[in-house]
Amino acid sequence: MRMRKKTAFRAIFTIALGVGLVGCNNSKNYKNSSRATGWDINSKDGGFQYDTDYEEQEPAPGLVFIEGGTFTMGQVQDDVMHDWNNTPTQQHIQSFYMDETEVTNRMYLEYLDWLKRVFPPSEQNYRNIYYGAVPDTLVWRNRLGYNETMVNNYLRHPAYAEYPVVGVSWVQAAEFSKWRTDRVNERQLVEAGYISEETLYKSEAGATFSTETYINAPSRVYGGNTEMTQSGKKSQKLLDDNTSTQTDADGNTVTTSSGKNQYAQRKDGVLYPEYRLPTEAEWEYAALGLVGIRDYNIYRGRKKYPWDGRYTRSGDLRKQGDQLANFKQGAGDYGGIAGWSDDGADITAPVMSYEANDFGLYDMAGNVAEWVADVYRPIVDDEFNDFNYYRGNVYTENAINEDGTVEIVSADNIQYDTLSTGRVVARNLPGEIAQKPITEDETYMRTNFSKSDNRDFRDGDKSSSRYYQPFQDIDDSSKRMYNSPNFDRIAIGDTTQAKPKYDDKERTTLISDDVRVYKGGSWRDRAYWLDPAQRRFFPQDMATDYIGFRNAMSKVGAKSMDDVKRAKND
Repeated sequence: MRMRKKTAFRAIFTIALGVGLVGCNNSKNYKNSSRATGWDINSKDGGFQYDTDYEEQEPAPGLVFIEGGTFTMGQVQDDVMHDWNNTPTQQHIQSFYMDETEVTNRMYLEYLDWLKRVFPPSEQNYRNIYYGAVPDTLVWRNRLGYNETMVNNYLRHPAYAEYPVVGVSWVQAAEFSKWRTDRVNERQLVEAGYISEETLYKSEAGATFSTETYINAPSRVYGGNTEMTQSGKKSQKLLDDNTSTQTDADGNTVTTSSGKNQYAQRKDGVLYPEYRLPTEAEWEYAALGLVGIRDYNIYRGRKKYPWDGRYTRSGDLRKQGDQLANFKQGAGDYGGIAGWSDDGADITAPVMSYEANDFGLYDMAGNVAEWVADVYRPIVDDEFNDFNYYRGNVYTENAINEDGTVEIVSADNIQYDTLSTGRVVARNLPGEIAQKPITEDETYMRTNFSKSDNRDFRDGDKSSSRYYQPFQDIDDSSKRMYNSPNFDRIAIGDTTQAKPKYDDKERTTLISDDVRVYKGGSWRDRAYWLDPAQRRFFPQDMATDYIGFRNAMSKVGAKSMDDVKRAKND
């Protein structure tokens, strides 16, 4: 009798479970209707417009996909320099995209050519826009060496077109990244039909394209020339199909719209996130290339170089003994003996000269070291954050006019900064939205941040230093943890060349909020610096003949491409 009851109960439970599962599998498909209201999405009669066919972010020009994950950031090998600045920490990186190669001379010359055409340096008002972006070719000079060939040819001669650009400061690299974002998104809008292709080649001072301006004030992009933004096939079709003219009671012609927007917005999925410099954590994670390895010890931080193994020479029988990167092999040895197996270069080498790592990235060790986004500090504060770690956040917001519109930088009110090197650079280009720091009133009662500039967060208080003492300048009452040079940054509203005021006080360190991390070894470095965990710093407004850069871009949506495919199949 008991057995019959148990059997009957199991049968009822199985039937109920099956009904539940069927109910789950038959949930309504809300792809083209609202899960919140049931209203139709993208109705012909107007209403809420949304891209329901968005496939997933594709790699932007030059980029490859880097699937995020956890890794051991920092040095676990011998620290022969005794810097003690890269203690191992466990970090997690969100998926992102990264340049397959370093930015080349040809890529950077395209930037300079655009600046020269749009903001002619022959015009006094624009002179420093162009010259502020030109790399410092004199970095090749050596007081006891003859390098004039590189001074005159390395940047512009076609023989060096595919070599990594050098002589570029961190500030210049960041400005290139902003320019690249706008040019790529401008092309995206052309291909999507929002802008005519002819518009690409009609940019001029005061009538340029800016991604943020297009998103926040699309009618003011291209200097307010709406014909340029409405000349695309899709925009024109939306205007033709969704506007009508009527006559009011007074006999005036009134144009009405159905509500569809002829401008692309973020929700349309057309525009890419910004190109930017990678964070230090992203760069190190990408350089290690752990995606192709599932060995526990290597995952825990035992991998020494971007390639497998613990040596700089190839063990492959076909290439046995060949160097796997371009670096200084010893005193006076930058490329080995003529005719002998070496790294194939004496200075830099063309990009892609060596095999890529498991992420498909080239030259993540050797050739040139690379700028990353972070402000340098000797520690990585993993006690406060271990997700997308980055030091250098300076939060700003759009400047707003009295009438509530965003403030657009015009050709007549360009603001320039004089750097510690004496070079004058533009803060923003005409057509961009002016920015201002976030005030304490706007961060009131926030728990995640309380001020605009967070570069020195948890740096200078007792919790971050055993030997903290305030360094007080005569003309500056603020307390700084590091007794570093303090150069006055002179903001000027015209193109006057203003020399900076140099700090003549006794200082004990070069570490400040204006020095940035650079990673990876270069053609000038020994093999020790090829380890992705090694970290060094350099003033952000200075340049060398051995530091270049590459760009990164955040990924929106799913962590991996497999997640996207799985969701579609489900």
